[in-house]
Amino acid sequence: MKVNIEPSWQKVLQEEFDKPYFEQIVAKVKQAYKTTRVFPKGSLIFNAFNLCPFDKVKVVILGQDPYHEQGQAHGLAFSVMEGVSLPPSLQNIYKEIENDLSISPSLSGDLSRWAKQGVLLLNSTLTVEEHKAGSHQNFGWEEFTDNVISLLSKKKEHLVFILWGSFAQKKEKFIDKNKHLILSSVHPSPLSAYRGFFGNKHFSSTNNYLTSLGKKPIVW
Repeated sequence: MKVNIEPSWQKVLQEEFDKPYFEQIVAKVKQAYKTTRVFPKGSLIFNAFNLCPFDKVKVVILGQDPYHEQGQAHGLAFSVMEGVSLPPSLQNIYKEIENDLSISPSLSGDLSRWAKQGVLLLNSTLTVEEHKAGSHQNFGWEEFTDNVISLLSKKKEHLVFILWGSFAQKKEKFIDKNKHLILSSVHPSPLSAYRGFFGNKHFSSTNNYLTSLGKKPIVW
């Protein structure tokens, strides 16, 4: 199956795209777009991949589901489109960046600037129905994104995997700890941020690791 995705990812993921389960995902997603309002818009489903080519990935931040209200989701985990007010989790992410690195928080919730520096902002499920969190979690997306994580772990070295919350931490089994740095903490949502997200110093830890390998740090 031909998928409209950035060429280096196309090459790495073509075997996945040719598997029957992926064709089933595509059929379900197409039907959902015809019959309900789905986010993000179709051209942005693979935005995380398109903005961060396979060859350029340095950091992987795992999210769960796209935002499910109008105008928010654009294919990047934790990110919202320019001009949209910051969701609570993203506000807390910015607070931790400020605490950790003394960087004033951005007014924009669009994290494309991270993606273009090599941060893959990967949601486990890539589509969602309006107002219905988790509504596409039975579509098969997780099989696809779990395989993406496995391929990154196998084919690359010295990545930073950032796992916030129990859902993301379950993905640790797909990552080779001997080759990559794994940073885990509770989720940045207001329900849990004060139980260990604030003070986790994941942003400085990531940059220290990258610079120790001679790689450019991320401008958070």
